[in-house]
Amino acid sequence: MTAVPSTSARRTRAGFSILRRGGASIGVVVTTLLGLLVLTFVVGRMVPADPVIAIIGDQADQAAYDRVYSDLGLDQPLWRQFASYVGDVVTLDFGESNLTRNAVSTDLARVFPATVELASAALIIGTLLGVPLGVAAAVRRDSWVDHLARVVGLVGYSTPIFWLGMMVLLVFYAKLGWVPSGGRVGIYYEGLIEGPTGFLTLDAILARDWETARSALYHLMTPALILGYANTAYISRMSRSFMLEQLQQEYILTAQAKGASRQSVVWRHAFGNMRVQLLTVIALAYCGLLDGTVLIETVFGWPGLGQYLTTALFFADMNAVLGAVLLIGLISIAINLLCDIAYRMLDPRTK
Repeated sequence: MTAVPSTSARRTRAGFSILRRGGASIGVVVTTLLGLLVLTFVVGRMVPADPVIAIIGDQADQAAYDRVYSDLGLDQPLWRQFASYVGDVVTLDFGESNLTRNAVSTDLARVFPATVELASAALIIGTLLGVPLGVAAAVRRDSWVDHLARVVGLVGYSTPIFWLGMMVLLVFYAKLGWVPSGGRVGIYYEGLIEGPTGFLTLDAILARDWETARSALYHLMTPALILGYANTAYISRMSRSFMLEQLQQEYILTAQAKGASRQSVVWRHAFGNMRVQLLTVIALAYCGLLDGTVLIETVFGWPGLGQYLTTALFFADMNAVLGAVLLIGLISIAINLLCDIAYRMLDPRTK
């Protein structure tokens, strides 16, 4: 006769299992971070730009060059330079920007909320439009809704985002005057709101400055709609594919045989089983928005991380470049980690 494990034994095993999975997740995160640090360190040492010249200029004498070269630790062995680099990153010390003469961490704290605000607005638009469109296209396969979803996806995938932004400015700003030229807020309202979150629209609402909030929303609308359209194309296509896959499963036929309504079959059964896949798509879309707003921020003069990174690249400001790349990498790792946690909440089978 087989002995049945006691309750305490089962709890002990469950605890060890949780610790093992948690240790594995932490190990993956640490390995990924280490790889990111190695990559950025190697890139920073391989670029042709001379960090010493970027600081002192090309007119300085050799003595000044050697002094700054030593102060930067470039005369040390590579392993010691890497150890120093890791120590600085752990303390969020990315060095000083050669362009702004501010600490890179200070610059990133200033520009990153603008990118998050734009990316979040675009993701909300893309999700609210893309998911229902993809689901409807799958449910009404080969109908006009399905053809519309395909056209939206085709145009969204094939149209360069920077070209679309320039065309929108040419038509709706230069010709019709319906949208602002660029920036985050009107010139009259710049500097009026210095809120705690860094999200200008939210800070203006919290301060009950409705004029500034209206101007911020007006400037946010156009780049967010363009990025949101690109995300709508991606999310609707993936939603359609996921829904088609679920509608062909046997449990759908069982639910229909039991008399479940069409709405219940689609949204309760099929959509409920594609949530985890859809969450992955939305998370990847958000990561892509955070590091892919470079072009649209440049076109619309949006003072975010993308424009900051572009300017730093043009002026060979490697401290700023590496700091921005590291920040994007850290945010991507954090989003993926949150997705893993959400998987276990949405799908008990992953536990």
